[in-house]
Amino acid sequence: MKVLLRAATIYDPQSEFHLQQQHILIEDGIITYIGEAEQEADKTIALDDLSVSAGWVDMHAFAGEPGLEYKEDLESMAAAAAAGGFTAVVCLPNTLPVVQTRSAVNYIGTRSQQLPVSLLPAAAVTVDAQGKELTEMIDLQQAGAVAFTDGTQPLQGAEVILKALQYVQLFDGLLMNRPEHVQLTAHGQMHEGEASTRLGMKGIPALAEEVMVTRDLQLLAYTGGRLHFSLVSSAAAIEAIRKAKAQGLQVSCDVASYQAAFTDETIVPFDTHYKVAPPFRSSKDAAAIREGLVDGTIDALVSAHMPHDAEAKNLEFDLADFGIINLETAFAVANTTFGDSLPTAQLIEKLTTNPRRILRLAQPRIAIGERANLTLFAPKQSWVPAPASSKSKAQNSPFFGQELKGKVIGIIHKGQLVLN
Repeated sequence: MKVLLRAATIYDPQSEFHLQQQHILIEDGIITYIGEAEQEADKTIALDDLSVSAGWVDMHAFAGEPGLEYKEDLESMAAAAAAGGFTAVVCLPNTLPVVQTRSAVNYIGTRSQQLPVSLLPAAAVTVDAQGKELTEMIDLQQAGAVAFTDGTQPLQGAEVILKALQYVQLFDGLLMNRPEHVQLTAHGQMHEGEASTRLGMKGIPALAEEVMVTRDLQLLAYTGGRLHFSLVSSAAAIEAIRKAKAQGLQVSCDVASYQAAFTDETIVPFDTHYKVAPPFRSSKDAAAIREGLVDGTIDALVSAHMPHDAEAKNLEFDLADFGIINLETAFAVANTTFGDSLPTAQLIEKLTTNPRRILRLAQPRIAIGERANLTLFAPKQSWVPAPASSKSKAQNSPFFGQELKGKVIGIIHKGQLVLN
């Protein structure tokens, strides 16, 4: 099958056509032509503002398979990811059982072979993600684990972080951790501030993130290794990471694409679709996220996709689970939130080049003779997400019914074309 992308703006710093409008012909999954001459094709994709980049990578998403398939299975996750422009997704290990064996890692790889999206297993750092005994990380890495994280369970013990950082150096592995001091956030429901006091809700202090970032950076300076902070959200944490990078530490971080879309003052009070971890914080923190993205302190944008069944969300706020779905809206939310200060090329870098660099994945190129691993999108096109068109099994999103700027047109990956 021949697919023609007509007059598409190319976002690929490796390409001689970077930021140029060109026709791109893909034949049986291989890029065979890039240029200004019109080409014959079985399928032509043409629209104003058509843009193309290397396929996007999401470093932080949850699917319930195995064990929690009623929330999201790997097939529905892949469908949602494709609709959101992602050709690769790192799957958190917090399934039943936890991804901590060679067979569990192989299962995810095998299941994704026929899907249009590559599902990349992250394995647990500790047995059952309990934060105590280390898993067999060398064995898991050899089986195909792309990173090590306890996922939704923040690592607490300094000795565990220290041992894990020493261990991953044996194979240049990546330790990922969501920085949260759980004793400081116990029973918290939203960001600790004036809004939480006004609403009479127990707050989640930014301090709980900041103290763990500071501690883990000290451990990294002591041991060496590669450390990635998942879902940073506070100004002080971002500043600490900025200083650590300036000192030459091998540290990286990501932020949920929705993290600055709301603040604790702008969320709809008591609406569980706004209950996320870490929480929507202050306007000062949102401004720090924007600054961190612009100056490169924050390396990657992630979906932080956390699907829940209705029974987990249709509850009183303090009883409902944390998290929202965001695979299909991740780009649009970031583009809508940061588009005035973060150029499209820089935003795309947070979804392509940087995640692959951190995960040590091959960088696809938009060049003749290369296998197509592409995301098609229109950064200026507006759209309104709706439950009826969502590919996810879950519907826990605060963005349904909201107009967003930046629409994914589809992906081309593994020889498959998936269009929205």
